[in-house]
Amino acid sequence: MISRFGDALRTAALPLLAVRLTDEPLAVASVTACAHVPWLLFGLLGGAVADRVDQRRAMWAVDTVRGLLVAAFALAVGLGHASIALLLALAFALTTLQTLFDNAATALLPSLVDREALGGANARLMTGQQLAGGLLAGPFVPLLLAAGAFMPFAADAGTYLLAAALVASLRTRPPGREPRPAGSTLRAEIGEGLRVLRADRTLRAVCGATLLCNIGMGALIATLVLHVTGWLHAGDAGFAAAMTAYSAGSVAGGLIAQRIARRTGRLRALIAAGTVQTGCLLLAGTVRHLGALLPALLLLGAMAMVWNVNQVTLMQQRGPESMLGRTAAAFRTASTSGAPLGALLGGAAARVYGLNAPALVAAVLFGLAVTSLISARRWDVRVVVPDDGATTGHRAA
Repeated sequence: MISRFGDALRTAALPLLAVRLTDEPLAVASVTACAHVPWLLFGLLGGAVADRVDQRRAMWAVDTVRGLLVAAFALAVGLGHASIALLLALAFALTTLQTLFDNAATALLPSLVDREALGGANARLMTGQQLAGGLLAGPFVPLLLAAGAFMPFAADAGTYLLAAALVASLRTRPPGREPRPAGSTLRAEIGEGLRVLRADRTLRAVCGATLLCNIGMGALIATLVLHVTGWLHAGDAGFAAAMTAYSAGSVAGGLIAQRIARRTGRLRALIAAGTVQTGCLLLAGTVRHLGALLPALLLLGAMAMVWNVNQVTLMQQRGPESMLGRTAAAFRTASTSGAPLGALLGGAAARVYGLNAPALVAAVLFGLAVTSLISARRWDVRVVVPDDGATTGHRAA
């Protein structure tokens, strides 16, 4: 959660710094696109490595390296050497390291809590991350930027190093791994993770829907700074308010995500969340007033958290424990592969049709995602154990 606080400072500051360097929508969107490309190149490899190594050690080592990289970037910005090329390089490097960190974190959690309690644990973890990274960090961005363009990045570097120390102090039980066959290769192990995802129809459906949503969110997030500062003329403070509204909604969503899943099942929770998000995006793209955008982003963030908690929990509950790193990598790589395309699509749409167009493009894609999930409700009836420990028979999703 500490490193997420710093991430939020950097995530908000990067597009604001990009806008100061250029007013070209495609160039600004390219910063977001570049932050997603490493998942396509290294995501599967990161999952295979996460299943081979001590996940706790991998996480603190990655955070240490990321802290040093961001510290060097803060120094460059402070000395006046910031450029779009440098922003692209930083985004690419940090996400490359994140492919190992995120897959290791997903695989590590079941060694900390019982599998039937994963839904509640994911909700608490993601809510805490949003609380630290959104509500607490968002209001600091304009203040830090006023003190110097390098300040958000210097703070981010410090949080990475502190988070590395905290992760290193964790004590976990060894994962339930089967011995690797003699001569097993990373390529073969990556293939095993892909086969787990391909064999599970529900996970495949959720992965495809998440892909569509990520294309839409890529288009929206990459151009949100232009939407707020250009289309709405709300300035840096308006952008910080928009980011804070989304994060506040995410915190609220984390508090209700598990309750919704217990009432409806995880797959229906995804459908409901996607439907509400579609309406929020339509509102954001049609009403030209910050007073409309903020509640839309608040609700969008809440439903995004409902989606994320239930999507990750489904994956952890249905995947083999010894292969969670690879299963998570296959899911993430496939579902995030459209984010760079979405970012560039958003930049192109903003340039050709107007700065509100990316929100409308995202609404269409979210609507398609919901439609693709509706038929999946009929698949795979099996016994599941809710987080309260009572065994019931109903649809696995």
